[in-house]
Amino acid sequence: MNNLDGVMVIGLTGQTGSGKTTACRIFRDNGFAVINADEVARMIMEPGSVCLKEVADCFGSHILNEDMSLNRQKLADIVFNNPKKLELLNSISYPHITSEILALIRENSSKGNKLILLDAPTLFESRADDFCEIIISVIADENMRLRRIMERDGLTEEQALSRMKSQHNEKFFVDNSDFIIKNNDGINGLDDIVNEMSAKIKSYYINKFKDLE
Repeated sequence: MNNLDGVMVIGLTGQTGSGKTTACRIFRDNGFAVINADEVARMIMEPGSVCLKEVADCFGSHILNEDMSLNRQKLADIVFNNPKKLELLNSISYPHITSEILALIRENSSKGNKLILLDAPTLFESRADDFCEIIISVIADENMRLRRIMERDGLTEEQALSRMKSQHNEKFFVDNSDFIIKNNDGINGLDDIVNEMSAKIKSYYINKFKDLE
């Protein structure tokens, strides 16, 4: 990845319900090219893909629909409460995800997009943080995130709490990130924070790569 002259990859991750998607949109509005890791994860599981074949070989053909597409609910039922099986799934899928992300970084670079934001909820788990120069995590207070998730996804409190507990805690993100965005003030406060952070990153980028101009 480092052989891509002038490319800077910024990893954006954080807690569910923290407002990461909104932060990503603001970065995009500020001119950052965005790679969405969730979209990549869906793409590498398309019917006929090497990754889906490997997953079906491992977990059984019953996880496939009649049209040979992935039945995500059946796969989730297998791995959601089984850490070892989830780890096995990740060991199969993450190499395909990171390979495709690197291809998209190269594609963006060839088009002149040198400031690239990688929007990745599982940035650390997939080891995609290894090729990010800057890592930004969005966090928020637990009660606020709980309310947002329940409203956004139509979940019960128990379901929302279960989803929250499946992620790293706030301390992990603080300890493993270069910048933290604490989003407790809603869209207006978040907009100001991300706009300021975008300007600082652009300034850092210009100073770092000014010799390439």
